[in-house]
Amino acid sequence: DVQLQASGGGLVQPGGSLRLTCAASGLTFDGYAIGWFRQALGKEREGVSCISRRGDNTYYADSVKGRFTISRDYAKSTVYLQMNSLKPDDTAIYYCAARNYGCSMSENDMKYWGEGTQVTVSS
Repeated sequence: DVQLQASGGGLVQPGGSLRLTCAASGLTFDGYAIGWFRQALGKEREGVSCISRRGDNTYYADSVKGRFTISRDYAKSTVYLQMNSLKPDDTAIYYCAARNYGCSMSENDMKYWGEGTQVTVSS
């Protein structure tokens, strides 16, 4: 079975940093683009970032550009989302998802989903 396990969330003060991890199993890791999505309370889920199958293309939502960095480790079948300069508006449940094609920031294009990890930015 395909599993995507997101972890690394927590409570952080504004301006702080967190690194989210998405550990993948049960799939051919280099055959999938991996995306991060988030859903804040009362809002729709939105695409945050995506990294291509070969890791040579990355995409970011305008709201996180310059603050978040996505990367992937093929030896560990893991994708990371480094989040710096966090703001209260970044508070949400963060999900990772996989697509066996190119990157997409649309949740409807993703094939597999993991459970989310809560990120709370508050003083």
